[in-house]
Amino acid sequence: MNFSRCNINRNISIKLSFLIALFLLIYLCEFNKVNASNNYSNEEVKKVIEQIFQDRNKAIISKDFELIESIYDTNTKYGTWAYEHEKKKIKYIENWSIKQGVKFMDINPKVVIRRINGDGTNFSINVLCSTEYKYIYEDQPDIINTSKIGTYHYIKLANRDGIWIITKEWYTDPFADSLNLENLKGDSIKQYISSQGSRDFSTLNERRLKAVHYANQYCGAASEEQYEFKYNKKYRDYNPQGGDCANFASQILFEGGGFRKNSAWNYDRSGATRAWLNADGFKAYMLNSGRASVIAYGNYDKVYKASYKLLPGDFVAYEKKGDITHISVVTGADSKGYSLVTCHNTDRNKVPWDLGWSDKKIKFWLVRVHY
Repeated sequence: MNFSRCNINRNISIKLSFLIALFLLIYLCEFNKVNASNNYSNEEVKKVIEQIFQDRNKAIISKDFELIESIYDTNTKYGTWAYEHEKKKIKYIENWSIKQGVKFMDINPKVVIRRINGDGTNFSINVLCSTEYKYIYEDQPDIINTSKIGTYHYIKLANRDGIWIITKEWYTDPFADSLNLENLKGDSIKQYISSQGSRDFSTLNERRLKAVHYANQYCGAASEEQYEFKYNKKYRDYNPQGGDCANFASQILFEGGGFRKNSAWNYDRSGATRAWLNADGFKAYMLNSGRASVIAYGNYDKVYKASYKLLPGDFVAYEKKGDITHISVVTGADSKGYSLVTCHNTDRNKVPWDLGWSDKKIKFWLVRVHY
């Protein structure tokens, strides 16, 4: 009798164990089906990133702050910071547009995914974005001016209940130096700019033309797609060491403009001199060597009229708190003759010379280069 009960209990235990195992197996299969359905491929993530960049640019045009907010996880510190930064950028671009007397008609991003890492719902992504800005002057509605700005982004992206949001983003913002821009003397500046006409550069000498061609080809993420958005591989990229703007300006003058190297201004396999590589050193060398001279110096109110004297191949140096922090090379002018520049760091190609820099605390050196 005891043996029978033991056998019955053993059989019951075996059956229960089998049933439990069966239920666990069914549960795991169903869980894996659900989990698999929530895993996203790199190709799907790429489409999400492209849509985010398009939506952000639409929000700049329409000033749609709700659309911007929907892109970010504002429940996190980093997501909130990124959202607040984009809001400031929209307001800055609006202020600059009013000052300039222009209207941005379209902002088109070309997104290049460089790397994606993720677990199916959370991703870290490195992105190159070449963005084309199209604007018109209010009294020239049929003439579209085009500038390109290239940026490099590190983005953390998460899917929350089917909705994609950015939890963290870092990039070198081309407008960062003017996000606290106070309104300038908008009416008088606007009237002066609107009174100008296009400029004729058909008589530029060959050295200036070659300098412009080199600048356009090697301005990285702001260049044409045919150049693969790359810098010249002959030269080291100094962005990770603090900036590549003076290095690029020196390349433009040497490779394109035909200026000879010397002991003070030089780049070779061992490295570069301060005059070649450092923005302050570059400006000082060009002026002290006689290779260049000052057209105008001061804050925006003081120099904007003189900026119409700049020619392709000249350069602009940007001063903050007494220190030259950036160099841009002039590469053209828009339909109102407003000078356009090309540079590295945040890569720009034929961008209005003060866009992103028109803060009252910033001073400008407008410099004529003697080719």
